[in-house]
Amino acid sequence: MYKRQVRNLEREIAAVCRDLTVKIADATAPPHTSVTAALVRELLGPEKHHPELAERKLSPGVAVGLSVSGAGGDLLIIEATRMPGKGEIFITGSLRNVMKESAATAVSFVRSRAERLRLDPEWLKSIDLHLHVPRGGSARDAASAGVAMFVAVTSLLLRAPVKPHVAVAGELTLRGSVLPVGGIKDQVLAAHRAGILEIVLPAGNARDLEEVPDEVKADLRFHLVSRLDEVLPLVLAEPEPDPDAEDEQPASPAGQAHV
Repeated sequence: MYKRQVRNLEREIAAVCRDLTVKIADATAPPHTSVTAALVRELLGPEKHHPELAERKLSPGVAVGLSVSGAGGDLLIIEATRMPGKGEIFITGSLRNVMKESAATAVSFVRSRAERLRLDPEWLKSIDLHLHVPRGGSARDAASAGVAMFVAVTSLLLRAPVKPHVAVAGELTLRGSVLPVGGIKDQVLAAHRAGILEIVLPAGNARDLEEVPDEVKADLRFHLVSRLDEVLPLVLAEPEPDPDAEDEQPASPAGQAHV
């Protein structure tokens, strides 16, 4: 996969060199032209790849996970929303079975910890919950999104957006343990490329960070966790007021949500 990426990069560099050579030969560019980002954009056209993180809005119910696909590490955006209903749970996004199981486990854990999260124990009784992973089908190593799904659901219910530039990796159990996952190096490199500044990882993956280049680790802050009750204070911002429930008590601040 990396060879293909290098070949693509070589083709783009060659295209820039050819176009610039033609411009110099036609005297439309000075002989000692410096190649800048603006010049590359002029020669090759608009950017073909836009990091998904830059496109997402900071709103409750959206969490950034990490995964590994055929092209290496990648961001995995998890979306959760609610609507009036009868307690049904919908999970969409061309997900593999393991990701559907992770989503079901995440929802079950939130239901089992409703009191500690200061949620109505019957919170699912009058709503339908929808979990969606827009690019779930591209994930090769899908067993790494459970904790991110838990964060998305909790963020939605507490009306507390996830902090910007924070990504989460790891699987979860019904007992609240955070399990290690594979492909950590590729996931960390992908997060770094996308502008992520903090990454929450399973404590069991601590040794995998030795494979990450030092210059990449220097730009990132890592949080190693072994239990889900360590995750929310690291990732959730202050909750937003609910305009449709003026008499309802506000959700607990992120730092006080214990699971």
